[in-house]
Amino acid sequence: MKHWTTLAAGLLAVAAAFQFTSMASGQSDGWVTLLDGTKMGDWTEVGKANWAMKDGALVADKLDGKDPSYLVSKESYKDFQIKAEFWADDDANSGIFIRCDVRDKIDAKICYEVNIFDKRPDPTYGTGAIVDVAKVDPMPKAGGKWNTYEITAKGSQLVVVLNGQKTVDVQDSKHNAGGPFALQYGSGVIKFRKVQIKPL
Repeated sequence: MKHWTTLAAGLLAVAAAFQFTSMASGQSDGWVTLLDGTKMGDWTEVGKANWAMKDGALVADKLDGKDPSYLVSKESYKDFQIKAEFWADDDANSGIFIRCDVRDKIDAKICYEVNIFDKRPDPTYGTGAIVDVAKVDPMPKAGGKWNTYEITAKGSQLVVVLNGQKTVDVQDSKHNAGGPFALQYGSGVIKFRKVQIKPL
């Protein structure tokens, strides 16, 4: 009996160690954590902004130059889900760009732009929309609070859910079926406190 007790204790220790290792490497249930409240993660920056970790979030509030800044993922992804927790002020112009055709020049012409832009002059493609692909009506507001984006790309189907409300469900295949994704800073204040991706 003692032998079995010792064996069971050993197996539990191995399982606990494996779970800790999985969590430490940022993976859980297939989700890979790229950014959280303790670490910025590893990105390639295109354009310059003052990205910095402050009070448990990655924050940008100033550009170095005229062009927007993008933090581009090191890996490329085909079918995936993204969960991103973000805070935007009312003037923020930001977004999450997915399935980018190239990684060294990011914009809405070569990526799908899931927008964060409450004051976009044409609100048709404002917060909750995919710019020039899927309109949003009425446009939800993200300013002044923490929000959660859930973005799914599977084949040609793109689905966007903002704070539990589906804002986009569209079929489109104008961009590559795979590629990096990017976080944007354009103006105002944007904060990301958690970004996770799950390949499908």
